Amino acid sequence: MIDSAMSGVIRADGSPRYSMAGLLAGCITNIILDPIFIFVCGWGVKGAAWATIIGQILNAVIYIAYIWRFRTIRLNKQNFSIAGKTVSRVCSLGTSSFITQISMVLVVAVSNNLLVSYGAKSIYGSDIPLAAFGITMKVNQILIAIVIGMSTGSQPIWGYNYGCGQKERVKQTYKTILLVSTVILIAAFAVFQLTPMSIVRVFGSESELYNEFAVKCFRIFLLACPLNGVQLVTSIFFQSIGKPTLATVISLTRQILYLLPAMLLLPLALGVEGVLWAGALADILAFVTALILLKRNWQKI
Repeated sequence: MIDSAMSGVIRADGSPRYSMAGLLAGCITNIILDPIFIFVCGWGVKGAAWATIIGQILNAVIYIAYIWRFRTIRLNKQNFSIAGKTVSRVCSLGTSSFITQISMVLVVAVSNNLLVSYGAKSIYGSDIPLAAFGITMKVNQILIAIVIGMSTGSQPIWGYNYGCGQKERVKQTYKTILLVSTVILIAAFAVFQLTPMSIVRVFGSESELYNEFAVKCFRIFLLACPLNGVQLVTSIFFQSIGKPTLATVISLTRQILYLLPAMLLLPLALGVEGVLWAGALADILAFVTALILLKRNWQKI
């Protein structure tokens, strides 16, 4: 909890490098201790757990130490009392991020069950679609993390300049983040479509049927991934300038309003591949929704 909460506070205080350093210190410690505890000490899975815990503790200690280095904040006893209006405001602004995270869990749960059910009726069986789709989701999560990371890093810029009335600077920063995100997603799209096996082999190449379905996962499920930047960036953008309702609506669109229903309906006609086409359809619909909301509110900013 300390790691998750303090990283945002430290960034907002104008110390993004310190925030990143604290996170990296915990991660690197975890990576170094993993092989030592697992193989040298012979602790196995328990060793991996301890390595993770120690990394998290180090991360938390570094973040707590920042409390005495705040640039813009001076803590006193009153700061630790709960103010209803403040809590309400924080919750309203954080709802879109919460929905984004919890919806990913729902999508994984539903998709896994559908892949096993419809995969068993196909030539691939129940195991191949589950394993191949898992790889695709992991790679997609990396892309999403990159876009969300850049957008989250821009939150102080958007919020501060919006509050100061520097609206053109706010818009220019949005355009820059959206452009960079789209370029990255287009590059990833090219790899997914032209050389998907180069990614599959990293996770281990299995039978021909496995390779065939894994390639389909990347080419179909991530067919419209270059459009994802608009939905992700716009959601965090609205969140940053104090428009939680718009941010929440955009967060709901892809995963909850479009992807889950599509995953339930398309396999009825297309079988196990319907789960894959649901991803592409949801990306397109979420892109259109975000674009419409952005266009309606752009001039008001």
